Amino acid sequence: MISADLNIILPEIILSAFAMLGLMAAVYTTKDKMAGALVWATAALFVVLAAWIGLTGEGTQTAFNGMFNDDGFARFAKITILLSAAAVLVMSEGYMRARGILRFEYPMLVALSAVGMMMMVSAGDLMALYMGLELQSLALYVVASLRRDSVKSTEAGLKYFVLGALSSGLLLYGASLVYGYAGTTLFSGIITTAQSGETSLGLLFGLVFLISGMAFKVSAVPFHMWTPDVYEGAPTPITAFFATAPKVAAMGLFARVLHDGFGQAVGDWQQIVALLSVLSMFLGAVAAIGQTNIKRLMAFSSIAHMGYALMGLAAGTVLGVQAMLVYMAIYVTMNVGTFAFIMLMQKDGVPVTDISSLNLYARQNPGRALSMLVLLFSLAGVPPMLGFFGKLYVLRAAYEAGLVWLAVLGVIASVIGAYYYLRIVFYMYFGEEQSDTLDTGGSSLLAGFLIASALIMVVGVAGMFGVEGAAQAAAATLVN
Repeated sequence: MISADLNIILPEIILSAFAMLGLMAAVYTTKDKMAGALVWATAALFVVLAAWIGLTGEGTQTAFNGMFNDDGFARFAKITILLSAAAVLVMSEGYMRARGILRFEYPMLVALSAVGMMMMVSAGDLMALYMGLELQSLALYVVASLRRDSVKSTEAGLKYFVLGALSSGLLLYGASLVYGYAGTTLFSGIITTAQSGETSLGLLFGLVFLISGMAFKVSAVPFHMWTPDVYEGAPTPITAFFATAPKVAAMGLFARVLHDGFGQAVGDWQQIVALLSVLSMFLGAVAAIGQTNIKRLMAFSSIAHMGYALMGLAAGTVLGVQAMLVYMAIYVTMNVGTFAFIMLMQKDGVPVTDISSLNLYARQNPGRALSMLVLLFSLAGVPPMLGFFGKLYVLRAAYEAGLVWLAVLGVIASVIGAYYYLRIVFYMYFGEEQSDTLDTGGSSLLAGFLIASALIMVVGVAGMFGVEGAAQAAAATLVN
């Protein structure tokens, strides 16, 4: 029995063993001199594990008496998490080395957080859920404050830690209430208790606290307070990581809890998730308008995008989960390219984050400006970019679930949000002349990621690279 269970969680075991061996090897040898090699080795392992999960996974299996699920939904989320984490690691190596902040702990902490994320999307029990969530969070608290000589970076890590502890408390209190009223921590046991129309008040309170704790992890309003400061204060590659893999894991966990644990009580949580969606879309759209720092702007952008993903989840249907998965895959790809561009924004080798520094950037580097334009149009949901189809999916899911009002509000929020993306395009192509311009050089690797992401936004429309079909299968395994 135990060997079969261990075989199911083999990818997590391999990644955990690699992280611990890497830490030991670095500590007892050259420490930070090994950092570059560890970054590339970790990224390579992520890609290999993603390929292994994608090629060998089939059907639905459970381990440890239902505490761990290996199904299509978990596999889709894990592949997205691992590939996005690998991309960010590869992009960050040169950037962090040039600024003297490449530590050997960095790739190992990312690896450990990835183990936590993989646990989150496979959780079949409240205890397993919390274990994965905290493993991910504790690693992220450290990497947020990796630049120890920076007040902003230290502040970012501290704010993230304090507010993260608060959210963990909410989630644990909700879990204890659910256990008290359901008599079990297994999702399979909770779903039989939480039959539609029979959900007790105590169980409902527990669900609300669970949703509040998870809403913090996806930076949904009103649990978004940490996001702008952490995005601005953390080193840019760390911000890129925060904006990609952890968001997929948190949305996967959200879907897992709501459908595996409370799938028979959609009416009890649908309006809560819909409200979170509306608040996130509108606050993200409106608050980003006044931002001058591009990293803070991307923080509010991420809040708005999580609102759209939650719209798919609020539908409470197979199509809704599929739409959420497709949306998250597209969102991660857009963010990888956008943050590659932000890392290329430098003056005399010093990072620049002021949007006004992009004035007439298209004259200096038309190729990069065009790639960024494509990504910004996609983020704004302008057809025919891939981002438009991502929004179309979640809007359709909400509409078909009878949430017409939510779909209409989503369209309005999207129109408002388009302003701040188009403002960056305006600066790049029609801004004012300035004597002090951005560097035209920079890492060819970062430029490659920027161009590749932009091409995916254009070419991917043809067949979605199989993401649509994979998401459909993944959604079907989660929602019965």
